[in-house]
Amino acid sequence: MNKKARLVLADGSSYEGFFFGAETEGFGEVVFNTSMTGYQEMLTDPSYAGQIVVPTYPLIGNYGINHDDDESVRIQVSGFVVREECLEPNHYQSFETLNKYLLDGGIPGISGIDTRSVTRKLRSVGVMMGVITSRLTADEALAALKRQPDYGSIDFMKRVSTPSAYEWAKNSPEPVKYHVVAYDCGLKHNILRLLRLRGCRVTVVPCTATAADIMRLSPDGILLSPGPGDPELLDYAVDTVRGLVGKKPIMGICLGNQLIARAFGAKTFKLKFGHRGGNHPVKEFATGRVHITAQNHGYAVDPDTLKDGLEVTHINLNDGTVEGLRHKELPIFAIQYHSEDSPGPHDNRYLFDRFVEMIQTNSKH
Repeated sequence: MNKKARLVLADGSSYEGFFFGAETEGFGEVVFNTSMTGYQEMLTDPSYAGQIVVPTYPLIGNYGINHDDDESVRIQVSGFVVREECLEPNHYQSFETLNKYLLDGGIPGISGIDTRSVTRKLRSVGVMMGVITSRLTADEALAALKRQPDYGSIDFMKRVSTPSAYEWAKNSPEPVKYHVVAYDCGLKHNILRLLRLRGCRVTVVPCTATAADIMRLSPDGILLSPGPGDPELLDYAVDTVRGLVGKKPIMGICLGNQLIARAFGAKTFKLKFGHRGGNHPVKEFATGRVHITAQNHGYAVDPDTLKDGLEVTHINLNDGTVEGLRHKELPIFAIQYHSEDSPGPHDNRYLFDRFVEMIQTNSKH
């Protein structure tokens, strides 16, 4: 637990700390998350594939790891950077430590880092590639980092999507009203739980599924999930979404929002340091309400390129970026933030009710 390690960033910055988790090199885009709790959900969120995550909250691991908070079937991050790792967690649901969890998942962690300094660096310079290592010197780590492909050049969606279709909670006691097909770009389990609680039978399909594949399942509605990476690399997914437009009600979340925008001809761009955490204020134009939202994205929709009936419904009050879209005529809406939370506030779960209502209305026609 006292083995020295370092985090080296692509600009040559080096931060020394102590290794925990799996003793291996971890390469990835270094990003920060401002949530105060929810580290297990962060670690298993597929949208973090290919990234090293830095929680800004200083003490991580204090309530251990439980059996209920995984948001996917494995740890998805490439590395984890914390100010202080809690060695003796205390919670009635905890069954192991953060260190053991990372060790079993083959993921490196580093503690004792001044995470405030790392965060300020990323906010001022922008996110960049980095590496966690206990073996390499700072110069060796930087050289190894330069040999790695850039985060924005990799299609991570195919790495995290399900390899084959499956039905979620097939034997759930909840009564079934509608059939929703979830297009898996990097699906979080809580999306499936919330749909099932609202009486939806959910079939999850891989991101390689075509529009024809999805329509053969006879859905009442289609959900486009969150996911990792640059949407400009995902033309095959954009083609799928374009083929679904006008067929059935569609809800998009995060990457799903960007895929809808691109399907209608809009463009996306990379944010300087992204939005990641559970305290982002978003204004909804229709009601004037400000929602505190959970977010995890590094790309945004360019509002000046929207066309063909799409309009902005929500904006981020921190930087004015697009946080929601809807079509003026078709049953399509999307949000850039995470209505399923996990971690984060539960304020925006009403959007799943809105989706079900849209399905209900459409099914009467």
